Amino acid sequence: MAGVLAIGADVEYVRAYFSEAVDIVEQLDPEPIVSAIDILFEAWQKGRTVFVMGNGGSASTATHFACDLTKWTTLPGKPRFRVLCLNDNIPLMSALTNDEGWAAVYTEQLKAWLVPSDVVVAFSVHGGSGSGNAGAWSQNLPAALRFAKDNGARVVGFSGDGGGLMATIADACVVVPAPNRERLTPHTEGIHVVLHHLVCDRLRGRIAAT
Repeated sequence: MAGVLAIGADVEYVRAYFSEAVDIVEQLDPEPIVSAIDILFEAWQKGRTVFVMGNGGSASTATHFACDLTKWTTLPGKPRFRVLCLNDNIPLMSALTNDEGWAAVYTEQLKAWLVPSDVVVAFSVHGGSGSGNAGAWSQNLPAALRFAKDNGARVVGFSGDGGGLMATIADACVVVPAPNRERLTPHTEGIHVVLHHLVCDRLRGRIAAT
């Protein structure tokens, strides 16, 4: 009997989780998504570089996005996206953390590569706001975004939790709403993956149409 009750509880949990995810998708504002697509498409047209970054689970989303933005948009006879994920070089990340501090790991990398009209994309659940045991969260992200804006780049953010600092800096910031704050992180990170696939697929369609 206990096993049957547990299975029933799990089924209800699955249904509730999916219901929340549907609610989130229905609440998403399409305008910043379209703005993000426009900014990235313009970067492709101009042959600019797109830099991507994130911390924790969002670092894996950044890597995934960089992969798909490079590969899924590749079409015969068309120019290719120039994409670099800043959290993928672990030796460099650890060296910069050791010598410059965690808050500077993305800014220091951008100093070597960034030129005007490049695009910097950041993924973050809290948008660089809030704090934990180690102090303020993800301060390396808003620092890098400010550096990018100050040096003529465009900035795209994928955030949650109201947008955080990222929403005040980015040219386009897609903010995932949080109907259930107990599942803020899994829902935000999950929807970010959906959004990055949407963006890449739309860009593929735009490139095909040129």
